Amino acid sequence: MKYITEYRDKELAKKLVADIAKEARPDRNYRLMEFCGGHTHVISRYGLEGILPKNVRMIHGPGCPVCVMPIGRIDSAIELALEHGVILCTYADTMRVPASKGLSLMKAKAQGGDIRMIYSAADCLDIARANPDRNVVFFAIGFETTTPATAVVLKQAKAEGLKNFFVFCNHVLTPPAMRHILKNQEKVQIEGFVGPAHVSTIIGSEPYETFAKDYSKPVVIAGFEPLDMLQSILMLIRQINRGEAKVENEFTRAVRPEGNMKAIRMMEEVFALRDSFEWRGLGSVPKSALKLSDAYSDFDAEKHFNLVYRSVPDNKACECGAILRGEKQPSDCRAFGTVCTPESPIGSCMVSSEGACAAYFTYGRHKR
Repeated sequence: MKYITEYRDKELAKKLVADIAKEARPDRNYRLMEFCGGHTHVISRYGLEGILPKNVRMIHGPGCPVCVMPIGRIDSAIELALEHGVILCTYADTMRVPASKGLSLMKAKAQGGDIRMIYSAADCLDIARANPDRNVVFFAIGFETTTPATAVVLKQAKAEGLKNFFVFCNHVLTPPAMRHILKNQEKVQIEGFVGPAHVSTIIGSEPYETFAKDYSKPVVIAGFEPLDMLQSILMLIRQINRGEAKVENEFTRAVRPEGNMKAIRMMEEVFALRDSFEWRGLGSVPKSALKLSDAYSDFDAEKHFNLVYRSVPDNKACECGAILRGEKQPSDCRAFGTVCTPESPIGSCMVSSEGACAAYFTYGRHKR
């Protein structure tokens, strides 16, 4: 199958691994952060970390939208369902993220909340059309990857004049989170980034130039196949060895420098920057998330239902915050694999299909 088997070729993988071993200088360590949770799963699934030289260390980043959602935002969504009686729609992984008082969206549904799992943002519009006497709220989460889909349904709702459809907007942005990590490197040093793939298909490669220019950190945008990852790691090592810091695009089959201009223009029309937004593990990060623009404020669930955000501390037994900052690995958490498993998670990193803890557990890395 085109673009699948070609990027899993064993002989090419062996050559790339040999090239990495040759290029990685034995007198230094290479600390590379894969920002995207999808990349973390590729590394775990194909055992890439086990075949890299020991001085090439992959550090997990906060690139999982479900993982970085703070408890207070889940609490607000539960409030919409249980106290305001709305039909709340959201994606699957969000349903199981632990919230306050032992709740989650799944448990709130068991208590009588009309909470529905959807596969597409467009499903919310169908539900709103089919229930004109009920308020329907889309609990929208995700990085720039899923933001255009939310923009599309908002434009459709406005064009149709729907009065019972609202969006609880929790879309977050990648570059501000990367910048926040670089500004707070007391506990973890990063020499280069494996840039996210799906996000970059939307925003392009140009927004990462600031990390090369202002922070002297190389960025290589990588696809999601094992050869993509190995090639990107090799490209980063070569840049570091040469003392370079630039943005390179390994994922040329999908990412352009300018990104998807149609999607970007739509996002700029429908959304506006928040002054600040709390991320799990990172705290409040300036200009790192989106809200609905004034032109679409009639669809803003936070305004319509007068939601008041309350910050809630994470479970003390959970190390998700440190894992998302790159300070710890999942196996460093005492709860990992014991009281915290995919069947009974106590932290969001074990819930999400892109979470680092889920990757470690699913592919058995914790057994080593």
